[in-house]
Amino acid sequence: MASLADERWIKLFFQANGVLSVLILAGIFGFLFFTGIGAFSKISLAKFFSFTWNPVSYSQPQWGILGLLYSTLLVTAVALAIAIPFGVLTALYLSELASNTVRELLKPAIELIASIPSVVLGLIGLLVLSPLVALLFGLPNGLNALTAAIVVAVMVLPTIASLCEDIFSSVPNSYRHASTALGSTKWQTISRVVVPSSISGVFAAVMLGLGRAVGETMAVLMVAGNALAPPSTFLDPARPLTANIAIEIKEVVFGSTHYQSLFAMGLVLFLITLLFNVAAEWVLRRHLKKLGL
Repeated sequence: MASLADERWIKLFFQANGVLSVLILAGIFGFLFFTGIGAFSKISLAKFFSFTWNPVSYSQPQWGILGLLYSTLLVTAVALAIAIPFGVLTALYLSELASNTVRELLKPAIELIASIPSVVLGLIGLLVLSPLVALLFGLPNGLNALTAAIVVAVMVLPTIASLCEDIFSSVPNSYRHASTALGSTKWQTISRVVVPSSISGVFAAVMLGLGRAVGETMAVLMVAGNALAPPSTFLDPARPLTANIAIEIKEVVFGSTHYQSLFAMGLVLFLITLLFNVAAEWVLRRHLKKLGL
């Protein structure tokens, strides 16, 4: 058994890791803030939060990020519309219906998808999914918001499915036994007891998946089409914020207005992702407290 001194060192080690994580997060925020804030000495907030982005125009550069933000939200919304049903239903199957053997095989396989490099999924989307989308919808090419959303959905699916499975499994068995004792079928127990008891936790899982989808870069860069014009439908090319930063940051002059505006864009993206993750953590804690865990 570990001595009292050993336990103190272990506790100190984990505390140091926690503090280090906070310091790293604060450092990233500080770097983005102090690099990007200079852009607003030359660009007004009204121009920055407008729809046209064309910083390379010599006559009148345009610095609006809303068109790019719209592309980000469109890809994210379509991705979640695909990933949420599959993720939640997969989680319900694993927690409520699958045998122990199937669960032990299937859950690690689903979580393994999260370890696939995004560039590999992007390559699959580029070589396999894109031609298929073009064929199905009669398009000249399949590099558009829909293709990007499908790839992002595959990347988000393990997060939603794994977290939802943990949430459903955390529902006390006494709830299920009480429902069964009242004559409910298996499906009635799932739909009227398990899911309603877990709804806040499912919401938290979706919010974490949302943060993951908003921040995806490489796969989206490869298959979204990257047109600057905001897409009118999900079959049009799109350029999300992450893809725009990756495309342009290597070509700008260090310290220029364009350079600073890209970091300001990154700061907006950072704050959006942070907001989603904080909201998800808050909802998840409330759910666990509600269940007495």
